[in-house]
Amino acid sequence: MKKIMMILAALVLLLSAAYAEENDLLARIRQKGEIVVATEGAWAPWTYHDENDQLVGFDVEVAQGVAAKLGVTAKFVETEWDGIFAGLDAGRYDMAANGVEVTDERAKTYDFTEPYGYIHTALAVRKDNTDITSFEDLKGKTTANSLASTYMELAESYGATVQGIDTLEETIQLLTAGRIDATLNADVSFYDYLNVHPDADFKLVAQTEDASHVAIPLRKGDASATLLDAINTAIDELRADGTLKELSEKYFGQDISAEN
Repeated sequence: MKKIMMILAALVLLLSAAYAEENDLLARIRQKGEIVVATEGAWAPWTYHDENDQLVGFDVEVAQGVAAKLGVTAKFVETEWDGIFAGLDAGRYDMAANGVEVTDERAKTYDFTEPYGYIHTALAVRKDNTDITSFEDLKGKTTANSLASTYMELAESYGATVQGIDTLEETIQLLTAGRIDATLNADVSFYDYLNVHPDADFKLVAQTEDASHVAIPLRKGDASATLLDAINTAIDELRADGTLKELSEKYFGQDISAEN
């Protein structure tokens, strides 16, 4: 009887360990050898395609660095902005790397890592526009931004009517053509665009005072707890060894990995 009890106890331990591993996202990721990362691939310099059509960008290299620290490779899946969160919810992606800003509303649904970037939201208008000089002037005006983005939510909070657009390039085309009054985006994204297109017909007239925190969102739940801890450790190491600073300066010309 004692022997049977010992065998049953061993079986319980084995089953418990198997159940824990099955419900531990990090363990499953390491078993597969890859982490599935959602990204847009159309928002330079965060995540975009270079002249050779290779997926590159700040977020791409950050995700690759995190994956390497976890001992796996990063498998990128490109999707539209609102598809990122739908895919996380459905379990199609393990994490997202797409300049995702932490908000109180998002934090209700997702667990966020510690920040790896700090940005400000800037307001852009055509160079000949003298009516809009602050966010308060957006009331009754039209803007364009990705659906469900923080930029769309901020514009709506100031009374603007927002048109859903997928990419920054399309948005700026609408702005310079006079089809919208203004648009909002990360200040560093506008600066990058102006570096490439110095004659673009728009100007920045305002920006948020406080910096937004850019972090990696994960599905909430016990299964993601060990993954969250592991990614936080990876981000700490990438910051400590200078990788985040180096990547920031490579893609933005300044260090966005430290809060100013």
